[in-house]
Amino acid sequence: MSQPDIHLYTAATMNGYKPVILLEELGVPYDLTFINFAKSEQKAPDYLRLNPNGKIPTIEDRAEGRAIFESGAILWHLAEKYGKFLSDDPVERSETLQWLFFQVGHVGPMMGQAMYFQRIAAPNGHEEPFSIKRYVDESRRLMEVLNTRLEGRDFLVSDYSIADMATYPWARAYVWAKVEVDDLPHLKAWFDRIDARPAVQKALTIPKAQPQFWDAKADDGAFAAENAARFASDVKKG
Repeated sequence: MSQPDIHLYTAATMNGYKPVILLEELGVPYDLTFINFAKSEQKAPDYLRLNPNGKIPTIEDRAEGRAIFESGAILWHLAEKYGKFLSDDPVERSETLQWLFFQVGHVGPMMGQAMYFQRIAAPNGHEEPFSIKRYVDESRRLMEVLNTRLEGRDFLVSDYSIADMATYPWARAYVWAKVEVDDLPHLKAWFDRIDARPAVQKALTIPKAQPQFWDAKADDGAFAAENAARFASDVKKG
């Protein structure tokens, strides 16, 4: 039996879920390797040969004999390879890539820092109110940009695309970032539309479900403590 073209290396993080969502939406077979941060598997020599930055996700495209890292580049590659979720129309294609890079350059980094300072630094003895406010406020501003963009439209561009798939795991994790979105109706309606997609809900269980990221009703006490402890060494290095 032949191997699938795609071998995905990922973990249960917002960036890690992005290619899983696309692969599940595409309905194509793929192999999956879970990268265990506790064992520093992302820094192992064999993995660094695939991804010199030592982060996740990474894919190997066996058909092309090469590895691709950076989540935005992975989504772009897969959309091109399978001919879905990235329009051939030059204007729509450009808009899709603009919103993809908006996520990569703004939503992910700002939400990630809001999460880091509240969920990792503070529990490990580095409470920094200025940093928390700076990143939470900027994350909130970005949610407002998305809300404005989504007024009168179902998705970020004309059709559901890799821009939505890239942005959704980060924006939907407003709970974990402690960013308020209750007064952003167009954004919340977009969440509801994507929440309802079976492929997305399946993807959020692969490689591991983390309801604490998305659900305000989930008990995050034990998970939050374990998460902070797992990254305690990163805080000490700082």
